[in-house]
Amino acid sequence: MSQNSLLAIEKPVRYTGGEVGTSPKDASELRFVLAFPDVYEVGMSHLGLQILYAVLNNQEGIAAERAYTPWPDREAQLRESGEPLTSLESGTALAKVDIIGITLQYELSYTNILTMLDLAGIPFLATERTEGFPLILAGGPCACNPEPLADFFDAFLLGDGEEAVVEIAAACREWKKTGGTKGELLERLAGIEGVYVPAFFSVSYRGDGPIDAITPLKPGYESVRRRFLPDLDTAPYPTAPVVPFLKTIHDRVSVEIGRGCTRGCRFCQAGYLYRPVRERSPETILKLVEETLRSTGYDEVSLLSLSTGDYGCLTPLLRELMVRYSEEKIAVALPSLRVGSLSQELVEEIRKVRKTGFTLAPEAGSERLRKIINKGISEDDLLRNAHEAYSNGWRLIKLYFMIGLPGETEEDLHGIVELARKVKQEGKKTGRGGEVNVSVSTFVPKPHTPFQWEPQIATEEIVAKQRLLRDELRKRKLVFKWHDAPLSFMEGVFARGDRRLAAVLAKAWELGCRFDGWGDRLDIAMWQEAFEACDIDPAFYHRRREADEVLPWDHLDFGVTKAFLRRELEKAWAGESTEDCRTGRCTGCGVCDFDRIAMRQTNAEWRGPGAPSDTSAPEPPDAKVTMRLRYTKTGAMRYLSHLEMIGLFTRAVGRARLPIRFSQGFHPHPKFSFATALSVGVESMAEYLDMELVPGLTPAEVQARLNAALPEGMRIIEAAAIPPGSPSLSVIMEKVRYRVTLPHGATQDLSARVAAFLALDSSPLRREKKGKIQEYDLRHELAELSATGNSLEMTVGRGKPLEYAAAITGVPAEELADARIEKLDVRFTESLISHTQEPCNGQ
Repeated sequence: MSQNSLLAIEKPVRYTGGEVGTSPKDASELRFVLAFPDVYEVGMSHLGLQILYAVLNNQEGIAAERAYTPWPDREAQLRESGEPLTSLESGTALAKVDIIGITLQYELSYTNILTMLDLAGIPFLATERTEGFPLILAGGPCACNPEPLADFFDAFLLGDGEEAVVEIAAACREWKKTGGTKGELLERLAGIEGVYVPAFFSVSYRGDGPIDAITPLKPGYESVRRRFLPDLDTAPYPTAPVVPFLKTIHDRVSVEIGRGCTRGCRFCQAGYLYRPVRERSPETILKLVEETLRSTGYDEVSLLSLSTGDYGCLTPLLRELMVRYSEEKIAVALPSLRVGSLSQELVEEIRKVRKTGFTLAPEAGSERLRKIINKGISEDDLLRNAHEAYSNGWRLIKLYFMIGLPGETEEDLHGIVELARKVKQEGKKTGRGGEVNVSVSTFVPKPHTPFQWEPQIATEEIVAKQRLLRDELRKRKLVFKWHDAPLSFMEGVFARGDRRLAAVLAKAWELGCRFDGWGDRLDIAMWQEAFEACDIDPAFYHRRREADEVLPWDHLDFGVTKAFLRRELEKAWAGESTEDCRTGRCTGCGVCDFDRIAMRQTNAEWRGPGAPSDTSAPEPPDAKVTMRLRYTKTGAMRYLSHLEMIGLFTRAVGRARLPIRFSQGFHPHPKFSFATALSVGVESMAEYLDMELVPGLTPAEVQARLNAALPEGMRIIEAAAIPPGSPSLSVIMEKVRYRVTLPHGATQDLSARVAAFLALDSSPLRREKKGKIQEYDLRHELAELSATGNSLEMTVGRGKPLEYAAAITGVPAEELADARIEKLDVRFTESLISHTQEPCNGQ
């Protein structure tokens, strides 16, 4: 594959590696690849993968590496070239590593797993993989019913992974040393708490479709209980995580402040899978936040939990974070606030730096339906929270609802519309106004919840309900967003599926299904063809389950008993609520042993130490110094786009602890500006950046701090303070000097072609950009041109170097795509900088 092959695909930086925080190890006894079956920017947003990456790399002799599903354009490249899928850190072919651990976050990512295995040259079926292939392992929320994937995996990890993943790695290392059979490895793994080996169970089916029996094949291994991490406060946590170059879904510091939720919403699988509640102490959280901010340079902190608003001392913790970081314009986001958990004081703290999103989740449109699902919130609570948000400057509130819930009627749909209207009215009451976005997903019954026996509504009913909501919300000028019905249809099949779906999955992949969770890429016709080819009716998996029916996941114990779930279902239909055992009596769900496994809450009376006061004299509010920097952009950094460069420098400034100045307004951003946007793929020794700082540092100090924070391939080579009122870089930039090294054999007699081009009076160029025609003369824009070997050096004004190379050689630009382009220097109309090493005290 050519050196410029990544330039032919979307977002090449997905595949380069080398990010800040990576932990490459050349030599190791065990190479463990953490694989995420989705595109890079989705996988890099997953906190669990970052935690396991750090845990494993902290072990002597273990190299944890990463792999993600390549986007279809990259998949096509790999297939065309015959290159295998490799890890990002060492470039090791996945078939050559010891363990591949795949995260199961979403049912519609399953075809991507097969893509990764196929690109790695690894057989799909576990029975076809001998000792020479890696152990294929999976974990994550979808491992609570891994049966549709059972044929493809050697083992699954159920529950918390921080401790178990180390034990799995140790078992594999020992097995490697002894040179045993694969069966012996599986025996070792089955002895680890929380590890499920599907080969040790057989499943039989009744003639009418449901499961007849799940039969254990290994004595003493009749069921598998999930793994519990007893104490979150002492658990390992990555304070120097991998910081992606690419903007990811969650581009911020994420700190898990609590795990588990006991609110008992009957539709919520996570609320039952992650019990009991275990909270981190505020002291530990503050320490983790500080260390992670300094190692990453992010400007936002997200406090993660299934219900962040229930954290025991949230308001004082948030107040302490604001005291420490508001001056640095570091925002705090609370992504999972529960209606009723918000206070006026909490809202005021959140808004101090900048307004992150404000989302509330009533889930259902009526009090009656909220009682059925045990969503213990009132309409009054919702409207009060909305009023507080609008009063404190938020202009938009997002409301989340579900349709298709058990017991739902058309009246409940109209209740969604009416509730959204009332929320918008709260904005008008403040005198400020406000908008409302209504987002609606379809209820999908999930295993290990009280509604695991309930049916899922058909696609036609989903579409009809969505149409009603769209029409009614439009009348009230409310924005409506919905989850596409085919996505919910497919999710429902695999969420409660069994082993017979493995054949369907393989067939759908063979037909071309990829990235099914991306709505525009789901081809439901292909899936229907796959179901028909395997003689399986997908609607079978949407049906109501009988109370005494054997469920595909019955042999997997996640702590909450089946009897408790059944009682909760009965209470739902009676309209009875179940209180939260965090504040009330134990509900008897079966998770806790009240010794090692028990609820662990923080001290609700904690008020925080208060940040140390800054005794230094404050700078005048307008004091500033502008630093002009010249830097290089070489190697893999050439694949970064201009937008990605902005993100990289924003985080580098944070890691370097530079006193950057910020813009004003609700969304302050650091004040720096680039000379030009360098084309992706071009290496440069002469990029320029102006940066506004609070006075006090010398240019040499700024240069040294940034160089310590920048990745390989980027280096500040000049730094100086410029006088106030200096013209911007883009104004004084005149010409640019490039070197274009042509592909071998691209042209003959290069010197003669250069002479011929220089003899021309004119070389007009016409190109279309964003619908506009651009015309200029390449010969008139050219200041200098020479040839050495197969390289051209040119100094030019407007125009791209490859356009000049094509015009000079007579070779179409497409045939020169593998040329190496280097930006060597920039010519300015006036002197750029006057160097000084003294502290800059502002002007």
